[in-house]
Amino acid sequence: MQTFATFDAARALFENKFYSRSYEVKAPHWQGVDVSRKPDMAMRELFAESFQVPLRGIEDLEHWKADIKPNLPFADVTFAERIGGEPLNPGESWKVWPWGHSADKFRNANGQFDHTYQERFWPKFAGVHYSPEGRTALTDRNDPNTGIRFEYGDLDNLIDHLLKDPLSRQAYLPIWFPEDLHPEAKRKPCTLGYHFLMRHGYLHLTYHIRSCDFVRHWADDCYLAVRLLLHVLDELRGRDKYGDWRPVKPGMYVMHIASFHMFVNDWIALKVKHDHKVKRLQASTQQS
Repeated sequence: MQTFATFDAARALFENKFYSRSYEVKAPHWQGVDVSRKPDMAMRELFAESFQVPLRGIEDLEHWKADIKPNLPFADVTFAERIGGEPLNPGESWKVWPWGHSADKFRNANGQFDHTYQERFWPKFAGVHYSPEGRTALTDRNDPNTGIRFEYGDLDNLIDHLLKDPLSRQAYLPIWFPEDLHPEAKRKPCTLGYHFLMRHGYLHLTYHIRSCDFVRHWADDCYLAVRLLLHVLDELRGRDKYGDWRPVKPGMYVMHIASFHMFVNDWIALKVKHDHKVKRLQASTQQS
């Protein structure tokens, strides 16, 4: 697995890999939409990319904003929605996403998306008695959604689990649900889930994602995952009666990407950028 000292270093290497090693994929569908006759929707792909960045105990959010370079204010707004405790759909953050006009096309007649991350973070009352006009409708239902044997858990349950069993290997927050396998589920989450593991005084995060757009999503995905780790750690410290979690620091960020890709037009722009860089280097070498 590749280890990078910074996210910026990871970005630079992946730009070079996309330029030199990516291959073209013309998938007939994208987000459940037929794109078979749209050549501009072809992708340049890297398969099964895994990397890690040591967080080195750094909890300064400004540091991670400067290193990861997410789309702001979108990333901060959407993070607040994700951890807000309510399964909002559609929420508000999509409106400030740089490509929000594209996302708007995926809302149904009720103004909702097929899923939101808020619904997956807080699934107990997701999809039931929810009105886009008001959140009070969430209180109209007292019986939570259930799985095969038990009620659904949520982010709070994950945090409580780690409080009771700090060395647990079971602290996994799933974003991909069985309903995503149903053929009628058109727009499906790219994220599979987040695994938290505390070892040797560090809380590590492993992020599994099936599909990631390098240009539009990668930086935001990394930033939101790092913020989630910092949030979970902060909650653990605040709820810990004995102080066992107070000395624990952010550890390793690990990311596994099955399909790492960008649109072919973005790849052409990247190629132009890379070729210009090569020409500048050649010119400076000749002058020296």
